[in-house]
Amino acid sequence: MTDAMTWTQQFPLNRQPAMEDVDRFADNPLWPEFRQYLKDAYGAEPRMEFSRCGLEPGWNLKFKKGSKALTTVYLRPGYVTAMISVAPKDEAAAEGILLTCTEATRSLYRRTASSKMGRWLMMDLTAPEILEDAKALLALRSKPANQ
Repeated sequence: MTDAMTWTQQFPLNRQPAMEDVDRFADNPLWPEFRQYLKDAYGAEPRMEFSRCGLEPGWNLKFKKGSKALTTVYLRPGYVTAMISVAPKDEAAAEGILLTCTEATRSLYRRTASSKMGRWLMMDLTAPEILEDAKALLALRSKPANQ
């Protein structure tokens, strides 16, 4: 298989990837750092699931703290996308956090529609600063163990 193949082409429903496959495909130092952060701060280990969602079909990784969903990670060549949900009750706090975030994260937040279920931010983890933004927004869902 070549890197030019998409994640869903390499790993269809009948071929679940191993974590080594995920690491190799993501091929980005931010991915293991993010995964380790989720483990250390929340005790969250990835759970591989296959989604038939029309927007993001294929294998993804769900991270939970107990029964509470923290984030779902979608794979891209060279990076990952973390879906971070901001509940309506947390939007005021999120806007405060956004003051310290990158312009890319602030712009993403403004472009993401709010609904009664909140805002679902699809954050492309492409820079250390964006990873820090993701960590700050995750803290709205659940406080990390070290805070």
